[in-house]
Amino acid sequence: MLQTLRDKTSGWIATVILGLLIIPFAFVGIEQYLVQRVDNAVARIEVPPSWWRTAPTWWPASMLWRKESIDAGEFSERFQRERDRRRAQQGEAFDAREFEKPESKREVLDQLIDERVRKLAAEIDGLTVSDALVVKTIQSVPDFQDSNGKFNQERYILGLQMRQPQQTPTQFEQFVRDRLMETLLTGGVGESSFLTPSEIDRLVKLMGEKRDVSLVMMPAPPADTGEVAAADIQKWYDSHAKDFRAPESVNIEYVELIGANLPPPGPPSEEALRKRYDDEKNRFLAAEQRQISHIQINVPAGADAAAQKAAEDKAKQIAAQAKAPGADFAALARANSDDLGSKAAGGDLGWMGKGAIPGPFDDAAFALQSGQISNPVKDDSGWHVIWVREIKSGQQQSFEQVRETLVREESETSRERAFNDFSAKLVDRVYKNPTTLAEPAKAMNLPVLKLDGVTRNAAANTGIGTNAAVIRAAFSDARIQDNTVSDPIDIGQDHSVLIRVLAHTPERAQPLAQVRDKVIAAVRADRSAKAAEKEADALIARINGGETIAAVAASKQLPAPETLPGVSRGMPLPTPEVSEAIFALKAPAAGKVTAGKAKLDDGRMVLFALNKVVPGNKSDIPAAQMDMLRTQIAQMGGFEESRELTSALRKHVQIKVIEENLR
Repeated sequence: MLQTLRDKTSGWIATVILGLLIIPFAFVGIEQYLVQRVDNAVARIEVPPSWWRTAPTWWPASMLWRKESIDAGEFSERFQRERDRRRAQQGEAFDAREFEKPESKREVLDQLIDERVRKLAAEIDGLTVSDALVVKTIQSVPDFQDSNGKFNQERYILGLQMRQPQQTPTQFEQFVRDRLMETLLTGGVGESSFLTPSEIDRLVKLMGEKRDVSLVMMPAPPADTGEVAAADIQKWYDSHAKDFRAPESVNIEYVELIGANLPPPGPPSEEALRKRYDDEKNRFLAAEQRQISHIQINVPAGADAAAQKAAEDKAKQIAAQAKAPGADFAALARANSDDLGSKAAGGDLGWMGKGAIPGPFDDAAFALQSGQISNPVKDDSGWHVIWVREIKSGQQQSFEQVRETLVREESETSRERAFNDFSAKLVDRVYKNPTTLAEPAKAMNLPVLKLDGVTRNAAANTGIGTNAAVIRAAFSDARIQDNTVSDPIDIGQDHSVLIRVLAHTPERAQPLAQVRDKVIAAVRADRSAKAAEKEADALIARINGGETIAAVAASKQLPAPETLPGVSRGMPLPTPEVSEAIFALKAPAAGKVTAGKAKLDDGRMVLFALNKVVPGNKSDIPAAQMDMLRTQIAQMGGFEESRELTSALRKHVQIKVIEENLR
């Protein structure tokens, strides 16, 4: 048998098999088969070449496609930024667990994919972002401008330090270039959006339209007191089951810690103030500032040894020129520097404190004397020739100068310390027996309070149950399953609570017998509403048949109609829903009226007759307002067209989401 196997794996059969195996090894590399790779991509994007837009996806044509991926690190950073943005926007209402759902992750990932697709499309079409546009964009950022609206290099450097994570000017320039690249195509489409004269005329006629109407407020429908058949009760209960479910709820007990209720600490001693001053002297020392200029020579990413040597030699040559008697450092910077942010200003970085640009640059800049020029200094962004133009020494403030600040801070620290110490003692007692609040509360002379029927809906709760952080803790798995005491929950300045769930009731369907009265009330309310609507429809038919709204109102002993000439869109009459109903009504024929109705939240019906429609007129709109309107509408159209273009671009690329890496 072994001999037969040996015979069949030799000769032309083995040659064919070997040839088939060589093909993937040749294109992929044998190391790909021998080395286990860790793939952390969350999405892969493949784009056909510009010269063959219809290239097939099968091999070997697929090798011509450009391939890029969005890795887990990039996605994680964007997801964290979006989490921080929503937390800042929503405050206490932010629910981290809700945000962690797959839907939120896909939403953030889709944004990243859209950005990458737009950038790839622009690159493949040969579009580029000029240095001038990068500089203009950076200088137009309000955070980098002074009170006069001019670009300020010091604010620029400080702003980059405050970014998370910190960025060097070179890194930020690349970030801006990438963002601009993403918007080249869609931005051009959006900016090219325009309105034809006929379109603007039509919009002005609609938006500026005025309508003359007569309104009659009908009384609230009489309460329905009729009998409700058992079959109707059952039918309503079955078809509106979700209206009769009891929400998930918990009963909790809690203790409340309020700093204002604690004995106030005494005034700080002179010794404590002196010690605080001595310990924190550096806070009251104005930091040394240096006015710095530099010339930057970039080293391209992945540059070979020759390119790196060329950059170093150029930096040495410029340093020698800058140190020569009578040399114009600013002119050398404008002619040679690769730092787009400071080049036009002659390399001026403004006044800087130590640590502004951490690393070799900072070390060299703060080792120089005033007026000195450094030898070339290498860091991640390239080579730098640094000139320290002036130095401002730091000045120490005396104890007497900062005494009021020290008293205020020491008093605040004492209050916080007293509150934290009290809280820590309570927590220590809780940790000894985390399944009860009674004993720790008694030991700390605190009352144990109770709150029943807390739901996830803050508006339906009372007391501390309206606090979003308390709700999240009360409905956490640990509190519900273990019935243990929570950690302190901050609900205000020096104000916290510890809670324990006593009972948990899941959302549940309430039996018909329990909600029978509510069902009957709902059926009767529905019957009353339908009767009111039926009556309104009958009155509308009479008005459309030729009777005046005044005559119809009088026949029903209703109030006389209120005539409202020149009603504009969006006017609350008496509610936005009524206004919307008025403008949804078809314009009446000449000499006729058109009647309609709208329902208010309290169940009352509003009856109205549309007497006249006057289209908007361009001549009634001031020229400046007309230009603004045209611009706003064009921008809205441009935004929609940009979205449509992004959607179209996605259809011409291959996108694969790796779900397992997205978790």
